[in-house]
Parts: sequence; C-alpha cells; structure tokens
Amino acid sequence: MARAPRAARRWRASWVALALLCCPRLGTAQSAPERLDRGRFTAVYYPGDALLAKSLLARAISEDSFPGLPRPHERVLIAIAPDRARFREWAGPQAPEWGAAVAFPESHRIVMQGHTASTDAGNPLEVVRHELAHLALHEYLGDAAPRWFDEGYAGFAAGEWDRDEFLTANVALALHGMPTLDELDDDFTGGTTRATQAYALAYRAVAELDALDPNRGLTLFFADWKSTGSLDQGIRRAYGMTLAGFEQLWRDRTRRRYGGLALFSDLSLAALICLLVITPFYLIRRRSDRERMAALEAVDRAEAAAAQADSAE
Repeated sequence: MARAPRAARRWRASWVALALLCCPRLGTAQSAPERLDRGRFTAVYYPGDALLAKSLLARAISEDSFPGLPRPHERVLIAIAPDRARFREWAGPQAPEWGAAVAFPESHRIVMQGHTASTDAGNPLEVVRHELAHLALHEYLGDAAPRWFDEGYAGFAAGEWDRDEFLTANVALALHGMPTLDELDDDFTGGTTRATQAYALAYRAVAELDALDPNRGLTLFFADWKSTGSLDQGIRRAYGMTLAGFEQLWRDRTRRRYGGLALFSDLSLAALICLLVITPFYLIRRRSDRERMAALEAVDRAEAAAAQADSAE
C-alpha cells in the first residue's frame, strides 16, 4: 500500500542475488526460496506461497499497462514474505505498521505479505497492482510526483473503488472540512485512520483529474507533465486550469459529494441509537401510566359504589 522513501538504495545485482541481499534471512528459513520468471517479472517466494506467486505474475502480465502511461519496460522483483515478521524485516523500519506491501522504485522491487497475511492486508491481486502502479509512475516521471499523487494514482490504477465507500462514512470530512493537497501529504504518516482518509482523498483527486478529459483521461496530462517537468504546467496544458484551481475544484466536489452523505449517515446512526435508548424508557413510562390510571379508575369505582350504597340506605 505504500511506496518506499525516494532515498532507497539502487540495487545492481541479479534478481535472486538481489532478493538475498535485501532480505538477508531469505536463505536461512526452514526451506529454500524459489524463483518464478514471467515476462519482465520475477517472484521470489517460499513453497507455501507458490500458488500465490503464480497468480500474482499471471495478473501482472495480463494487466501490464497503467492509465495514461506508456507500457513500462523495467524488470520487477516481487519478494513474497512467508510471515509477518519476515515482511517487517524485508520492508524496513520506515514501512507503516499497517502496510500490506511496499514498493521500492529505485530498485524496481516490491515486498509484500504472503499467504499468512491477515484479512486486513487486502486482496493480494489488488495489492500487487497498486505497487506495480507506483513503479510504472516512477519509471515514467522519476521522483516528480508528490506523495498525494503517487498514492492516489496507485489506488486509481488498481481500481480501489472502496475508497469512495470510506469517504461516504467519514464523518470527520463533514465536520472538519477538506484538507489541502499539501496537508494530505502529511496525513499519510499520521496514523492508521488519518492515512486511510488520505489514501481515499488522494484516490479521489486523481479520479477527478482523469474525469476532466473524458476522451484522453490522464494521457495528455502525463505527457505535458513530463515535457515541462511541472505538475502545475501539466494541469494547465492538459485541462486548462492551474494546480490551485484544480485543488479548489477537488475540495469543493468532494465536500459536496461525500461530506453531506457522511453527516447524514452519522445523523441517521445517532437517531437510531437515540431510538434504541429512549424506547425502553418510553415503554416503561407507558406501563407506569397505565397502572396509575387503572389504580385511579379503581378508586373512582370504589367511591362510586360507596356513594350508591349510602344513597340506598
């Protein structure tokens, strides 16, 4: 789910040697690692992840193009960790605690969790697509992309539609408003909740850019960005607006589209909670009122009977 820092070391070894260098315990486990080559992709894994490795490479080959970008050519190593401890070791200390995979663009390498990953790690086919998008973007633009675009584009390329579902239920968005793009970059390192919101908003920003040109999507924008070396100039040439103008458009549209839904969802939930809390007290009160009314009616009947008896005498 994340791209490694840009200062990551550029490796120049063969693919298996590269895996052993960046993962020093790879050859010391209970069984020897295996290697699988398909096209420009190489997977290094332990026997328990053989089926996963085949599925990942099959998906990578069948969908080896990315929205708006030329087809990438760099060879890619995918190291599949046999357990979470090994994943943490291979990914390094700067990888987020909640991450399921990490891309290292400078060395054309991906480290990801294998079959022992928890359900929180997500669909591995979607995860590897996300990380490959990081590599493809870096191959074309180098280090030009800011964090929000890098992560937003990877989510967009991977088809992570559930990002919108998170925004729909994100009450903080309705109550506290939209961050700026610069603030969004900081949110990726602000803990799990803030990072999840940052991924969703970054995805939405790239989706908004793509929608500005229904015919060409991001294609012309990427070409203009690369030729000018400027994100702002790329947006100006491709979409006829400044980066600041796009930022305001993205903030307004996202706030209108998702902020109200989140607030409505929250109010509906609050109403349901109030209903569940108040209803028992209401029923108790009604029962108490009925009992009190029955007692009063009994007293009235008794008094009426006594009065009738007195008049008969």
